[in-house]
Amino acid sequence: MMKRILSLISLMLLCGAMAAQTLPYQDRTLPVDQRVEDLLGRLTLEQKVSLMMNTSAPIPSLGIREYDWWSESLHGCARAGTATMFPQAIGMAASWDDALLEKVFTVASDEHRIKYKIARREGRVRRYHGLTVWTPNINIFRDPRWGRGQETYGEDPYLTTRMGYAVVTGLQGPEAPDGYDKLHACLKHYAVHSGPEGNRHSFDVEELSYRDLMETYLYAFERIVKSTDVQEVMCAYQRFESEPCCGSDKLLVQLLREKWGYRGLVTSDCGAIDDFWRPGRHETYLNEPEIAVAKAVRTGTDLECGSSYRHLVDAVKQGKLSEAEIDVSLRRLLRARFRLGEMDPDEVVSWNSIPEERLACDESRALSLEMARETMVLLQNRKGILPLRKTGVKYAVIGPNADNEQTLWGNYNGTPVETVTALEGIVAKVGEQNVTDDAAAADIIIFVGGISPRMEGEEMRFSPEGFDHGDRTTIELPRGQRDTLQQLAALGKPIVLVNMSGSAMGLLPETKVCRAILQAWYAGEAGGTAIADVLFGDYNPGGKLPVTFYRSDADLPDFENYDMAGRTYRYFEGDPLWEFGYGLSYTKFRFGRARVRDGYLEVKVRNCGRRDGDEVVQVYVGKDEDVEGPRKSLRGFQRVHIPAHKSVVVRIPLGDEAFETYNPSQGDMTAGTGHYTVYYGNSSSDRNLRKVRVTI
Repeated sequence: MMKRILSLISLMLLCGAMAAQTLPYQDRTLPVDQRVEDLLGRLTLEQKVSLMMNTSAPIPSLGIREYDWWSESLHGCARAGTATMFPQAIGMAASWDDALLEKVFTVASDEHRIKYKIARREGRVRRYHGLTVWTPNINIFRDPRWGRGQETYGEDPYLTTRMGYAVVTGLQGPEAPDGYDKLHACLKHYAVHSGPEGNRHSFDVEELSYRDLMETYLYAFERIVKSTDVQEVMCAYQRFESEPCCGSDKLLVQLLREKWGYRGLVTSDCGAIDDFWRPGRHETYLNEPEIAVAKAVRTGTDLECGSSYRHLVDAVKQGKLSEAEIDVSLRRLLRARFRLGEMDPDEVVSWNSIPEERLACDESRALSLEMARETMVLLQNRKGILPLRKTGVKYAVIGPNADNEQTLWGNYNGTPVETVTALEGIVAKVGEQNVTDDAAAADIIIFVGGISPRMEGEEMRFSPEGFDHGDRTTIELPRGQRDTLQQLAALGKPIVLVNMSGSAMGLLPETKVCRAILQAWYAGEAGGTAIADVLFGDYNPGGKLPVTFYRSDADLPDFENYDMAGRTYRYFEGDPLWEFGYGLSYTKFRFGRARVRDGYLEVKVRNCGRRDGDEVVQVYVGKDEDVEGPRKSLRGFQRVHIPAHKSVVVRIPLGDEAFETYNPSQGDMTAGTGHYTVYYGNSSSDRNLRKVRVTI
């Protein structure tokens, strides 16, 4: 009996010792890849598959907790409760200030870490509370009717690259001494994606020149992948050359991994794998779910947002995919979780020490106001009506967006501590006694109109006139607002239009009835304050358009034609209402004669006015012998602050990459020999540009 008791005690001690033993994948001193391989060898096929879906189930026996890969940070920590809300992405693009944008996303990443720490403490990392954020959207805003264009950084590949780089850098942060990553950013939607939303689950971009592909649609993806350690790429819904993007060998294997050297993971857009096989989508491209998921994994889609990957178990059992091919994706997924410290105790990860008091703190909210001010683009100011006087004038502040908080929020947004509407910002500036909603009793009418995130977006049910399931069919101002402005004009009082939208609007009739027009985008929690600061002269506007504002719908090509001919400032042959890069100021700037040497363009810029102000120095390049491509493309810019009556010398890098165009004989972007014209000034219009000739 005693011997049996001793044997039982020995067994219990042995089991306890084994339980206390640190397994290799739990050993933080080992290299990440070694930890990954050890854990990979302990997983069953079913467990592996469960880890390949965005809502990843826990595996308690191995100490793996539940994790949801889907988080959003389009313009701040989103959909996870209280957070600092910055202006919508397209508005921040109008700042042309990538340094400030990096600060914005440093704040956003701080707040994501705080949300994650709180979620872990509560025992569950649910959707929108994780460390893998599906931002930035670096698609090209090729057509102003695209509902999700508001999420992008505009129509230009170079501007998109610079802004996207800043977002990734701000989100992922610097390398920490303990080796853990702060967050993982995600480039989306790869590739050739900008609508049309109505048939995006079946649409095929069949005919597209390789020039447009490389110079426009893939330009930002390639450069950000090569210049940063971005950890995620999201493949798009539609097909490219007859293959769904999430199953495209050309996009995911040949270009992304083999040519560009990308080593991170690829996630599908939500429901994109369903489109491979469900009836009515992609013409039932692959009509069996097991074949469909095998295709997606084999071409490198590691993580699915959706539920089709549950069929991977059967796909392996049926011989349509090997478990070794599953392991390729698992390595990338597990590596990401180890690098983020998600598999380790919270207290050992330095990023988790960010104080919770930093969440939506005063400093971060002040940064939101700073960015909102920089996004404001002054489009028209006839007879210098702006800035307005704060005293001695009665203002009527009217229009559908005058006191509308949600319009300021954009889409994919967080919940701000407080939102200041345009009406509230103006009242705070001039006092309630000087504001009415009675236009007839006012001296000046401020009409705050435009559209809203409810009117432009993705597959939205709300479809008023001029909209089709989230995509506009027209760029014109809604008819009701246009009629109202005409009626107000009959009163004979000056009208100032504040236009809120996430895209370019056709405002030609409004230029005739309004003395001033301010493009305010969806300006975030401090938008109303920023609008009032500009209208009343406490801030001198310096924003520039990241998109072309066309005169009317007649300027726009067929929505479903992805050729760049006739689109954006690079290929549009008409006369825009306001060109890409355009924006007025309350002061005047003069550009000196530039010189190009030692890989830089150097130019002196003088503020000739009586107000301090910001100017955006823009540099464009065109190849003289190139008769088929764009006449000029943005290749450098810098936003500079110049005090009144002062000058600054601006030096903008202009290396070999600035002169690259698509070379069909090499199938790549190269800076070929020839004659180039370097344009510099403060917009893309020839009337605002000077020239320097360069020979390579």
